Formats: sequence, structure tokens, C-alpha cells
Amino acid sequence: MERPPRSVYVRRRIVAGLVLLALAAAAAALLAGGEESRPEAARRAAPEAPAARPELPGGGRRLLPDRRVVAFYGAPQDEELGALGIGTPDQAARRLLRRARAYERPRRPVQPALELIAAIANADPGEDGMYRTQQPPAVIDRYLRAARRHGMLLLLDVQPGRADFLDEVVRLEPWLREPDVGLALDPEWRVGPGEVPGQVIGRGDPRELNAASAWLAQLTVRHDLPQKLFLIHQFTDDMVDHTRLEKRPQLAMVLNADGFGTRPVKESKYDAFSADARDFHHGFKLFYEEDVALMTPRQVLRLRPAPDVVEYE
Repeated sequence: MERPPRSVYVRRRIVAGLVLLALAAAAAALLAGGEESRPEAARRAAPEAPAARPELPGGGRRLLPDRRVVAFYGAPQDEELGALGIGTPDQAARRLLRRARAYERPRRPVQPALELIAAIANADPGEDGMYRTQQPPAVIDRYLRAARRHGMLLLLDVQPGRADFLDEVVRLEPWLREPDVGLALDPEWRVGPGEVPGQVIGRGDPRELNAASAWLAQLTVRHDLPQKLFLIHQFTDDMVDHTRLEKRPQLAMVLNADGFGTRPVKESKYDAFSADARDFHHGFKLFYEEDVALMTPRQVLRLRPAPDVVEYE
């Protein structure tokens, strides 16, 4: 039998090689792109797990009335600014934890908080003429790290001087975007043109306070954050017109009875403020140095209604 010419063998080997290459490529495609080759229904049957929603320290997304906040107030620039500025942030946090134990109740656990003055009103106008000093970012970061090490909230307090509350609040956005950072506004230190903090008692324009709370509520929604603590200090009747304040469901809104004095004076002021603003949560502030015979936790909890927030300066 006559053998095929050599060229025929060459062509057959080439064809066989091509067939093998095609089979290998098809197998590789099935392995590498197996997800694409699966039926659409099968791909839809295995969705990715949704990301966990941000929570408060210790878990959960609602702060008030589920918990009672106990806080130290101040800043590291001067011990006279409050208890928080005495010692390092960790030392202050450990003292706060000891203090907060007395407020623990089986049905209402305590949420400790560090209230750092993020804008400090002062008698000097400063370079921009706003009569306040803004806390450096590194200081805020340091207190936030300490708060997290001890399972606490960080509450940023604003004493705006002649600046607008909203301008000072927006500057704090990098921290307020965090689930464990709240906001406090101090109208005592909001003064008008020609006025100097400390020489006059300031007051909060409801339009400014509402603008700040609206901005914070929108930030909370945009980043799906848990309920934010939003506290307004008050120690005179005309400092805050609560009847013109807008309620925000995203915020735990607290009117805080500020001011030092004797126990009867402090209790009567708290009674008046809480009775006059029943739609808000209530806070009570104590002063280690200025109060006459510092009230005990048991005495504080006998107030009616019992405070939702207790602060020490």
C-alpha cells in the first residue's frame, strides 16, 4: 500500500495539535469563568452578606431612653475648664468609670462619655475676631481613641464666641461621621457683635440651633449612623427658647440644666426646666469645685424626672 506523502502527516499533526489546544482552552475557560457559565438563577441564589450597620459602644443603635449617659466635661488646656482636663485622657476615663458605677441600674445601664470642648470661648478675639479657640484635630483624635479604649462616647462641645454654631459644627464633620461621637452646644458662650464671652451671658438663636440639629440629623441619615446625642446647655430661662426648637427623630435631644450653686437652687432650676420642656430629654450638670455640698448620685437620681444625662465639670 502506498504511504501518504510526508506533507499529509505534517498536516494531520498540525490539525491534532490545534484540536488539543482548543480542548485545553475550553477547559481553562470553564475553570476560570465558571461563575459566568452558571445559570443566572444559581448566581442569584448566593448573594453577598450585607455590611453590618454601625452601632453604639456596647452594641445597639438607640441611646435614649435606653441608657443613662454619665459624662466628664472639660479640655486639656486648663484644669479649670473641667474634670476631663485633669490628667491624661485615659486617667480621666478611669475616674469617670468609677463615678459612673453609682448610676448603674438593672433596667438602665450607664453609657459613659467624654465631653471635650472642641471650640473654647475666650476673651481674646484671635486672628479671625471670633473670640474662640478651635481644638486641634490631634487633640480630638487623642480623646476619641481614649473613649474607644474604654467603651465610651465622645461628645464634642461647642462654645462658639462670635462664630455661628453651624460653622463650628460643620468643621467637626470628620468626627461626627463616626457612630460614637455626639454634639453639645453651649449658648452661654454665643455672643453677638461688640460682645465678649465672659463679660456677658450669651444665648442661642433658635434658627442657629435648628440649623445645627438639621445638619447633624442629615449626616446621621446619610451615613446610616445610630442615634446621635445632641445636647444643649442652659442655665437661664431666656438662654434657649425650647418652644422654637425642631425635634429630630435621628437625635437624642437633651436640654441640660447647667449652673452651679446649692442643692436647693440646682433642684429648683432643674424642676423648672424639665417641667417647661417635656418633649425633650433632660440633663443635669454638677461642678466639683463650684457647687456647695456636691450632690451624691443617689440625690441626683431622686430628681423627677431622673436625668437622662449627668455631667461633671
